[in-house]
Amino acid sequence: MAIWLLGMVILHQMLLDLPDIDSLENYTPPLITRIYDIHDDVITELFTERRTVIPLNEIPINLQNAVLATEDEHFFTHWGINPRGIVRAALANIRHGRVVEGGSTITQQLSKVLFFTQQKTLSRKLREFLLALQLEHHYSKEEIFQLYLNQIYFGSGAYGVEAAARTFFGKHVKELTLPECAILAGLPRSPRTYSPLTNPQNAYRRRTWVLSRMRRSGFITPREETEANQVPINSQKIPVVPPVGAYFVEYLRQILEPKYGENALYQGGYTIYTTLDLKMQRAGEAAMNKSLAEFDVQATKDRAQQLAELKKQKKLIPSPLLSTATVKVQGALVGLDPRTGAIRAMVGGREFKESQFNRVYQAQRQPGSAFKPFVWLAAMDDGMTGASIVDDDRAAFYNDGRDWKLLESATDAYAIAAATAPFPSDQAWVPQDWDFKYFGPVTLRTGLAMSRNLVSIRLADHFGPQAIMDYARKCGIKSTLEPVLSIALGTEALNLLEITDAYCTFANGGIRSEPYGILRIEDKNGKTLEEYSPQQTVELSAQTAYLMTDLMHAVVTEGTGRRALELGRPAAGKTGTNQDLRDLWFVGFTPELACGAWMGYDDFTSMGKKFTAASKVVPWWTDFMKKSLAGTPARNFAVPDGIVFAKIDAQTGYLALPSCPKVVLQAFKKGTEPTELCPIDHAAQQLPEKETEE
Repeated sequence: MAIWLLGMVILHQMLLDLPDIDSLENYTPPLITRIYDIHDDVITELFTERRTVIPLNEIPINLQNAVLATEDEHFFTHWGINPRGIVRAALANIRHGRVVEGGSTITQQLSKVLFFTQQKTLSRKLREFLLALQLEHHYSKEEIFQLYLNQIYFGSGAYGVEAAARTFFGKHVKELTLPECAILAGLPRSPRTYSPLTNPQNAYRRRTWVLSRMRRSGFITPREETEANQVPINSQKIPVVPPVGAYFVEYLRQILEPKYGENALYQGGYTIYTTLDLKMQRAGEAAMNKSLAEFDVQATKDRAQQLAELKKQKKLIPSPLLSTATVKVQGALVGLDPRTGAIRAMVGGREFKESQFNRVYQAQRQPGSAFKPFVWLAAMDDGMTGASIVDDDRAAFYNDGRDWKLLESATDAYAIAAATAPFPSDQAWVPQDWDFKYFGPVTLRTGLAMSRNLVSIRLADHFGPQAIMDYARKCGIKSTLEPVLSIALGTEALNLLEITDAYCTFANGGIRSEPYGILRIEDKNGKTLEEYSPQQTVELSAQTAYLMTDLMHAVVTEGTGRRALELGRPAAGKTGTNQDLRDLWFVGFTPELACGAWMGYDDFTSMGKKFTAASKVVPWWTDFMKKSLAGTPARNFAVPDGIVFAKIDAQTGYLALPSCPKVVLQAFKKGTEPTELCPIDHAAQQLPEKETEE
């Protein structure tokens, strides 16, 4: 009597301690969050357990029967526990001297997976029995079976039959054949032992056993069993493909995780539709990585040659050459739709596994001459034109304690040396052109196309650094800028995303768009959680924006960006090589796509004097654009009302004569176009006597 009472007390306590199965009413297993590109192609999946929940009616009857024959033949007739099965399994295990058969029903296995640990104790087993009875009482057999098939682990990171079918056979579960169903049904007992990926012989023997069980249970005929056994094991490990768009996915994660939480993002089964174009993303990664790898080879050879030469001359070896280790140059690329700001491609570095630092928006680097369009913008918006003349000649500045002032009398090397001699080195500044040459008076068109530093500095001195900053801000530059004269040379650090976005303002007729990467987010039920649309503001007149586009088009047709002519369609842009040769840039656009590209060393090591943006960055920028726009008809930049064109002499900016050696078609705001003919006798290259006197 006492033992009976003790047993009742223990049973009562176990019932009190059982998990609440009512929680299954709202139970959702961890689901996969899928991220799609603009064409609804999967970019990647986020998950803690690779799982896709599907209804029972979408699971092949052969797979259902194979699982029943293998795990619980009498599932649809017992009441949660199968005493006969337990006895049979025990006898079989004793006969073989090892565990060859389990006695747990599908309901018991489900209760163990959902509510208990894998710890094998008598107490846990009793609780498992009791919980199985409750599950059978509250849920239908079909509901239990569906939950089991979507919950059970099959190995190789696959939970549930759909994920298993994708993992082992690369197909949806509804497409599985009988032999494939038999293989999957044999996996849950020991996923590693029977894996067709790593142990095909074990998998074959296990499949044979499963098929025999199916035949004995009446699920298949002897002929079907024989034919299925003759099918070879054709499961093969899906090759590990380097992830595409890893930097973009991390960019999204940093936006979404603070908003939704890590658990929801990785287990909530969200569907995230993005602006990325996988075709463009692949093109960007391939073009950049190929070019940078080639650069590394050349840089290594150059370093070794320099080292050998210095040793031969017995000179002191600079520290960058002391190391024999090869340092990889880095790069970044971002592609934007200039009309909306939608991110089409984002490559934040060469190898995401090696470095998660996204150089598209986390790196602050000096853009060098790529910043000059904002200087020219101030001029265009103030009434100057591409035909306006500015002097590209030596100049010197001194600091009066508040600002930099031009030394008016310093017009040649001797005068500059004399004028700056009284000033301490930090109070005198003598800027140089990047090629140490000076063109004299040039048009603003030529000044930008050929990236003339002295022209840029004179414009910044005339309009003031603050005005240049203001225009850069209007276009989308958000990084901290200082109103210093050297801003004209791109000495203020910014990131690739913002300068590419700022160039889009020119391409989009003066309308600035905020860059964005997400179109829509849906929950596991297809309900839209949030939806994005372009955020746009009008910052420039359409006429000013077009003048800038026309000038930057000249950079491609006749300036430092000429290698982009290989694109074979209208394009505009600007190269950038900063003063210390630490950063190489090219940012450019067509009417359909804008792209910013950068390369440099993470530790700010100089790239070397022999390398320029024109020779190293423009080629892979062009390669990316060519592949990305393949199949897209070429079109010209739209010309707004209020713009007129005139043929001008490239040297003087006057209306061209038939005798002018270089004539260009220049855009003007209506009323600002030149009206006087070119006064130069190009044959004699002399100004008329009157002009010479002036």
